[in-house]
Amino acid sequence: MTAKIIIGAQWGDEGKGKIVDLLSSDCDVVARYQGGANAGHTVIVGNKKFILHLIPTGILHEKVLCMIGNGVVLDPEAFFDEINFLNENGISAEGRILIYPNTHIIMPYHKILDRLSESKDQKIGTTGKGIGPAYTDKVSRIGIQAIDLLNEKILKQKIEFNLRLKNIILRNHYHADEISFDQIFEEVLEYSKKLLTYISKDSSILSDAILNGKRVLIEGAQGALLDVDHGTYPFVTSSNPTIGGALTGLAISPKMIGETIAVVKAYTTRVGEGPFPTEIRNEIGESLRKNGSEYGATTGRPRRCGWLDLNLLKYSNQINGFDSIAITKLDVLSSFDEIKVCTDYKIRNITLDYFPVDSETLSIVEPNYVTFGGWKTNITGINKYSDIPVEAKEYLKFIEDYLGIKIKIISTGSERSETILL
Repeated sequence: MTAKIIIGAQWGDEGKGKIVDLLSSDCDVVARYQGGANAGHTVIVGNKKFILHLIPTGILHEKVLCMIGNGVVLDPEAFFDEINFLNENGISAEGRILIYPNTHIIMPYHKILDRLSESKDQKIGTTGKGIGPAYTDKVSRIGIQAIDLLNEKILKQKIEFNLRLKNIILRNHYHADEISFDQIFEEVLEYSKKLLTYISKDSSILSDAILNGKRVLIEGAQGALLDVDHGTYPFVTSSNPTIGGALTGLAISPKMIGETIAVVKAYTTRVGEGPFPTEIRNEIGESLRKNGSEYGATTGRPRRCGWLDLNLLKYSNQINGFDSIAITKLDVLSSFDEIKVCTDYKIRNITLDYFPVDSETLSIVEPNYVTFGGWKTNITGINKYSDIPVEAKEYLKFIEDYLGIKIKIISTGSERSETILL
């Protein structure tokens, strides 16, 4: 038995929340492998909207066990805010969430440093939630793991060591107030007591579940082009949303992954800074933003919008090996007279049929487009492939043929039921 994995194929915000929710309805386990509370997975059930930042989307199905892997950086404050939100909406998380023992914890000083860095140093467009500084500490081998919260002596030593370093940076680089050890330690002790029941001491639970034939779905955050190794560096996140991140972030082997599903928005969006070849800076881009409600689920920031970029998706497939595609927000394109798709780039009259991995080059390329006639028919809520217009079918067929990957899911609205399964 193998697991399915859901990966955002663009710059995040592809609608992974709805797809994970849809596919986790008959799963035993849903596991999140990277990122932190900078993610925002939105699921609409009836008249209720659920926005989850840390807890796997499978929590909305009462029999699903949810796991938070060691590739995640966990903010206890955000975690318990979500627990409370779920409880208020009739969803019990009791006994249904396990946190890997070596999951790194976002500390209060990480958030302070994140916000100061974004305002003074290079502007990346982060959410200011401490994600980058937490991953920095992880790689620097001074991070605090979930298992450390169970040992007060070790926890105290690690916080004291970290604050000596952080206060030097705060004082000398940012000219900001130093952080009190007593205040931090008391705060961390408080939430460490609450986290006790969620922290597992065994990192083999997921791999054992797969080997024992359990139905497992693996959930990523952000998107492939925000990967710290393979994305549009430095305008990336601090982790690996690509398939390799799932292996390291959940302690499983490549043999345990069966189907790799790409979630692809029917157009392209991006939040924050960085190159965006197909970005549309006119009324068409504004219409995409308005029709698609393109505002960040985590920050509320307006998303930059543009046409679908197949050259980008070809590269995304190269580094992930997609088996199938879930197309989201096809309904958002319903009002346009014509729809464009980028197939490759040009730079100084030279055609680039590959994706430049350096941001400097990518920021000056021009997209080459193929233009399709729009269908000018509202397809919101359609759940039969035979009912969508021929122009929409031609658009989808072109995507399949270009990428050589079959589309198996088409989302025609935000509701669970507004989906076509092929």
